[in-house]
Amino acid sequence: MENVAVAPANSRAMFWIGWVLSVVPSLLLLFSGAMKFMPATPEMEQGMQHVGWTMDKMPTIGFLEIASVVLYLIPQTAVLGAILLTGYMGGAIATHLRVGDPFIIQTIIPIVLWLGLWLREPRLRALMPIRS
Repeated sequence: MENVAVAPANSRAMFWIGWVLSVVPSLLLLFSGAMKFMPATPEMEQGMQHVGWTMDKMPTIGFLEIASVVLYLIPQTAVLGAILLTGYMGGAIATHLRVGDPFIIQTIIPIVLWLGLWLREPRLRALMPIRS
């Protein structure tokens, strides 16, 4: 007989805490993505120049950010969205690290995204169990 992992049960508290931990950073990323479609201000251009980006790239980056968040918030595609957002935030970490800026927020966001998904998705907990 084949040994198949059974997904652990999801308590209501875990489910809702998982959704809160998923939605809060998602809102931050959606806001960040939407800002990339706004008309450029001198401060925005200066900030992008500081990290080595030009304003003409912002709509593409904003689209990728928003699309990844949407995939993350749809339960059927949440793991794919989490993977894409982890890669996106890895790029943000590399960008900030390269210019000597702090990158703690860019590090915390994917951790919280994955924790939220882990709490709300029993199949993910079956794949990545925490053992005592």
